[in-house]
Amino acid sequence: MDPDMVTAVAAVVVALGSLWVSYTQARDSRRHSRQSVRPMLHMRRVKEYEGTEAGLNVINAGLGPAIVTSSVVRLDGEVIGQWDYHTQQRILGLGLLPTRPKAHSLRPGAVVLAGQSTFLLSVDEFSDDQHGWFWDLVTRRLMIEVRYESLYGGENFVVTPPVF
Repeated sequence: MDPDMVTAVAAVVVALGSLWVSYTQARDSRRHSRQSVRPMLHMRRVKEYEGTEAGLNVINAGLGPAIVTSSVVRLDGEVIGQWDYHTQQRILGLGLLPTRPKAHSLRPGAVVLAGQSTFLLSVDEFSDDQHGWFWDLVTRRLMIEVRYESLYGGENFVVTPPVF
């Protein structure tokens, strides 16, 4: 093999290596960019102590906004709709509730900002004696599943409250 051929082969190998490094770096950069704006919704039942707000809380602990794509509400295991005004009225208008809880809708297209925390259903000044029915509703009877995605879309993330 003459020196010109060795130089040419070496140049091709270096060029291919450079192309591979560039490709992997671009792929990793795209992956990092997607992760840097990934939302991470957590749903929890909150009852800290008497006299405070209690209920079903959603928190975006991620770095980017969560865009709600859909939700499913189950009451006593039966699907009754999405978490919107009409479903809330069905739940809160059952006639069984002595106090009217506050409700916050999460319709498709709603945005939960990074760091935002909101109660989907809550009562102020919680008391075990007066609001035992509410805690039973939130912990045993009501299940809300929220599907969401990041700004990039297509991930189909899901959050539900923890099962007791």
